[in-house]
Amino acid sequence: MRNIVVETLPGLPVSEHEVELVERKGVGHPDSICDAIMERVSIALSQEYLRRAGTILHHNIDKALLVAGESEIRLGGGVVKQPMRLIFGDRATYIADDVEIPVAEIAINTAKSWIRQNLRFVDPEAHVTYQVEIKPGSPELVDIFRREVIVANDTSAAVGYAPLTETETIVLEVERYINSPEFKARFPESGEDVKVMGFRKGRELHLTIAVAFVDRFIDSEATYFRRKKEMQEAIEEYVRSRTSFERIYFYLNHLDQPGRGLGGMYLSVLGTSAESGDSGQIGRGNRVNGVIALNRPMGTEAAAGKNPVSHVGKIYTILTHQAANKIYTEVPGIREVYVWMCSQIGEPIDRPKITACQLILEKGVRKSRVIRQAREILDRELANIMQLTRELAEGRYPVC
Repeated sequence: MRNIVVETLPGLPVSEHEVELVERKGVGHPDSICDAIMERVSIALSQEYLRRAGTILHHNIDKALLVAGESEIRLGGGVVKQPMRLIFGDRATYIADDVEIPVAEIAINTAKSWIRQNLRFVDPEAHVTYQVEIKPGSPELVDIFRREVIVANDTSAAVGYAPLTETETIVLEVERYINSPEFKARFPESGEDVKVMGFRKGRELHLTIAVAFVDRFIDSEATYFRRKKEMQEAIEEYVRSRTSFERIYFYLNHLDQPGRGLGGMYLSVLGTSAESGDSGQIGRGNRVNGVIALNRPMGTEAAAGKNPVSHVGKIYTILTHQAANKIYTEVPGIREVYVWMCSQIGEPIDRPKITACQLILEKGVRKSRVIRQAREILDRELANIMQLTRELAEGRYPVC
């Protein structure tokens, strides 16, 4: 029997709190770059291990630092004076059946491929250098992958929830819209480094948005502020057509100040602040559901780059959100769901030390029925956990 506890909560859903704060970091944000690349490296290693050894071997590529470079911004197009440096950690298996796995080569080539696909103005050969600090794993953690029953490699906890609030949804969608091919075609000067902060008070929404403008498209201060105005109008139209807030306020590149030249405009050479202004680190970006929601409980694990076989910091982080969504959609009468899981190192991954579920119900709902159904779903999801690990190894679920 799995240790599953389901309870009801008396409070209000987050959507009915007076104040709500939600953030999303775009694909070109330095933290998002670290998360996305290291997750892609884990997937690439998993596929190489399967090809070479027939099974996924021990690895955790969940430590990374993107050290900011140095650039000189100029109207009409600046220059990169010092490249960014991407540092890879942490552990991987280098030998499989006496065959050497080219871990460093896989890591670097994967990073270059991701940069080409996602950052239009970054040349992965010229603008980034690479430092691989991935070492072999400890014998005990490596041995987990040889056991008949896969056990947790750590004692850690995760939490997921459902559904997304209207604020969470629009913050997520606004960043995706700004980084969509359609938006880039209309506003090619908009870099991939986008950050959206949503602040809701009652039915009033404030959206503070940062978009790194690419300087090669801006020939004067007048051009910058004209294009910024047009960009804000497009974002406003998009948001107003998709939300029901009573009042919405927009603040695009709010640090800008006309008349201050380069000091009063948010310009970049490559479309990411990592070129000179801001370093990045894995685990500091979006949660696995795409947002950083300050009203919600959040785990401390960085899911990106962890192995999909035994690292419960990754598996449970994904699974808790999936289970919460299934409970919310499959069980009538629920307003909000929270799912918690805590592993115990050395125990089978399908049997957490505790699985807890907290429900906020609609009025008049029979509590016993809902609790029973929620428990059944949680038990089913844990029983199917090996299917989830296979899908994670294939990269089916985004983690940032």
